[in-house]
Amino acid sequence: MAIKEKILPGTLDMSKYEDKFRKDYDLLDPQTVLTISTLTSAIQNSLESHKIHKDDAERMAEHILNFFGYSDRIIDNVLQPEDRDVFYMMEDTGILTTEREETTLYDGREWRINYWILKLDRIEELLGKKISRKSEEEPEDTVYMDLPDEAWHR
Repeated sequence: MAIKEKILPGTLDMSKYEDKFRKDYDLLDPQTVLTISTLTSAIQNSLESHKIHKDDAERMAEHILNFFGYSDRIIDNVLQPEDRDVFYMMEDTGILTTEREETTLYDGREWRINYWILKLDRIEELLGKKISRKSEEEPEDTVYMDLPDEAWHR
């Protein structure tokens, strides 16, 4: 038996589902902004003894973020051996870490799934500051903000 609720327009509160969705799909907090320049600086700071050039660090940051997208975790199977070498180097600096999950298949065999995880706390530590967060007080600039009030009336 299904329970029906009357939902009035604009009254559905999705906030209680957002955290579960974000957790289920390993998405970063939407207030967290990890940019290529931020990761580039963290890579440079982590490899100070190697004096990595900014262009090389930037290419490395872009390469890493291309795998992660909006997530903070990826499955190891998507990596080629050359990519994995870069990830191991970033693991040595503490920017990335690994995690393993084991599950039993229907036929009784054990299956291991390996993940790579971005360590935002370590990146913040390398930067010496917090990764920028969107401010709730500042509205996002859009082309619509410049429109006069009359444009909104039919």
